[in-house]
Amino acid sequence: MFIATFHTHFGAQQFHKQQKSIDKTATLMPVPRALSAACGICVSFEVDNVSELVANHPEDIEGIYLSEGSEFKVLFEAPEE
Repeated sequence: MFIATFHTHFGAQQFHKQQKSIDKTATLMPVPRALSAACGICVSFEVDNVSELVANHPEDIEGIYLSEGSEFKVLFEAPEE
């Protein structure tokens, strides 16, 4: 499972809507304590090609992580402004 964090609630909601059309299990949820995010909500989802998602990430994504149990592997972090 992958987790995407966002700078804003709006960005999280838009991403969730987009992913839900691709992956019916996509879920909007609070950010796990091990991660931090500006808006406090994230989207958990499954995707076949995460590298394509990272390459074409929406501007509002703060980070994308691979969830491995209680551990999270960073796949993408947006540069700080």
